[in-house]
Amino acid sequence: MKSEFVSQTSGGYYLLCLLVGVAYAGFFYYRAKILSKEQKWILAVIRGTLVSILAFLLLNPLFKTLSALTLRPKVVLVLDDSRSMKNAEKWKDVSASWEALRKGLESKGFETQTVTLEGVEGVELSNAAFTGRKTALANGLNALKGNFEGQHLTDVILLSDGIMNEGLSPTFFQYPFRIHTLGAGDSTVKKDAYIQGISANKIAYLGNDFTVQVEIGSYLLKGRNSKIEIRDNSGQVLSSSPVNYKTDDDYQSVSFKLPAKQEGKQRFVAVLGGVEGEHTLKNNTREFFVDVVNGKEKILLLAASPHPDLKAIKSIIDKNEWFELKTKIVQEADISSLKNEVFDVLILHQFPDRAGLHTRFLSELLVRQKPVFFFPASQSDWSFFNGMQNVVSVVTQLGKVDKVNGMFNPGFQLFNVPSSNLFADLPPITVPFGVYSALTGTEVIMQQYISGINTGRPLLAVNLSGTRKMAVFLGDGLWHWRMEEFAQTQQHGIIDELILKTLQLIALKEEKGKLRIYPVNEVFQVDQKVSFAVEMYNDLYERIYEQDIELRIKGPSGEKKFDFRITPDHSRFELSTLPAGVYTYEGKSKNEKAGGQFVVSDSDIELQNTTADFSLLRTIASENNGSFLLAKDLLELRNVINKENVPNKLVTQEDLRDIIHFKWIWFVLIVLVSVEWILRKYWGSY
Repeated sequence: MKSEFVSQTSGGYYLLCLLVGVAYAGFFYYRAKILSKEQKWILAVIRGTLVSILAFLLLNPLFKTLSALTLRPKVVLVLDDSRSMKNAEKWKDVSASWEALRKGLESKGFETQTVTLEGVEGVELSNAAFTGRKTALANGLNALKGNFEGQHLTDVILLSDGIMNEGLSPTFFQYPFRIHTLGAGDSTVKKDAYIQGISANKIAYLGNDFTVQVEIGSYLLKGRNSKIEIRDNSGQVLSSSPVNYKTDDDYQSVSFKLPAKQEGKQRFVAVLGGVEGEHTLKNNTREFFVDVVNGKEKILLLAASPHPDLKAIKSIIDKNEWFELKTKIVQEADISSLKNEVFDVLILHQFPDRAGLHTRFLSELLVRQKPVFFFPASQSDWSFFNGMQNVVSVVTQLGKVDKVNGMFNPGFQLFNVPSSNLFADLPPITVPFGVYSALTGTEVIMQQYISGINTGRPLLAVNLSGTRKMAVFLGDGLWHWRMEEFAQTQQHGIIDELILKTLQLIALKEEKGKLRIYPVNEVFQVDQKVSFAVEMYNDLYERIYEQDIELRIKGPSGEKKFDFRITPDHSRFELSTLPAGVYTYEGKSKNEKAGGQFVVSDSDIELQNTTADFSLLRTIASENNGSFLLAKDLLELRNVINKENVPNKLVTQEDLRDIIHFKWIWFVLIVLVSVEWILRKYWGSY
């Protein structure tokens, strides 16, 4: 171990500290008449030393310690404890060898540690429950890189069946340690048919049909026939289709059209009929859920005249299945019918217009207090525009325009803006030349740039603080932006995302109830606790606590009632695990109530495929300088991992501490003060 002082200032300051101590002591004791010359010198030395040390400490000197640590090589034994491993081996025999391997490595001088793929430490194979509902090999191995950084981790032993169903393959990554793999289970392909996946819209609209794609795979069933059925939550068959296995390694996709008959979260089950001799039927059933909603958000787009931006706006909105768009270029003959239009959000292009057409109908639409998205352009009347919205004020001269680019405002945080440098490469668009002012409550999303200089003027902005939400896009040429983006990226992505997110922001309906109860997830697994977040507000919509809540939950097993109290420390309510199904809940306080739905799913992807993938395990070992062995032969690794080939690692550890944090320095100061005080008293100086 080596120790030394480390100065953060030049040496001259330390000389100055000494001079300060000498000067202070000399000034204090030079004229002391009741003390003898020897007594003056003794007290002056003590006082000077004390003051010099205090001045020295003000310079914040450091004390550096260098120590050498010897790290023994470390081996981490990683256990795949997923459900597909439960019956993969005779674990009683394998666990004895597993423990013998660990002890054998320790006897050779290795440090060992056992973890699961999920990161749980200290789990012994003999006590493993094998309850994991997913296998993410890469996630588990990547976590080791971070968790054991700085340690002498040389080897990892992975015991797994190689069946992964989440995340990327470990073959896409490089690891700073050797990986040895132990294959568990049976890699022999057996007769089996299984549902590989289901594709369905998360949202369907009441009264409409929605499409479901069921992907079916099979092994060694060439020439056999079966049937795939879609059933509702009650078990009633809604649709079915024959399945013919044409090869011994078959894949096919079957499409269904199902009616959305009932509002809310609906549970469906795809059931694939079994075939004689099939290895397992556990992977022949798979459930899925669809949220059936009653109606889309109705968007009414009114334009003063034809314009290329209209097609761009329509194309953007049509991409979102939540929105139902109606577009109309307003003519005199349309005015009477416009007053009866039903809409949730109003989009105005070039309105209010200089021709004055807006004065005939627009006030009757705006009085409904629905959200409005303005797209003013060359035909807009800016004085009327300033009076119709609370987002931005534009004082301009007729006919004068600027060509500007748009850049995101870094202070905007209401939604995540697209991360892209695309806007710097887009052609300028036209905005009115004039004086711009963002009004109270306005959040600026994009600002105007001219020749790379930020003008500070808003280009796209929203105001959510008034009686209705409003947004304004001040540029004329949105269509040009979309064309250029497609030319550069072959897709309409960034521009469309920006406009859609802005539209969704003002279209979002705020929850007005004072009691809010919602599940933290829309879908829970059967082995998860169901958790609710609970919030209560007063008349000013300030958060309040110490409220009693009654919660009723209704599901497949009947109805249950729970009582709990909201406190600042406990605003969540947890239920023990529930059986699979669709549940409704209703919470009540003294004067308020709230409710909704949630789903408990029993989809077990671990049972969809039970054939061990030793090929993947071999590849992982080969690419990471390791060995592949069957689980029953794992003791052979004692000869593969050899301590003589892995020397200890010498690590130098540096520790920097402020000297003022050492207790002994305070002891020295107290001793100096005490000795001086005692001597002064003893010699009669006060």
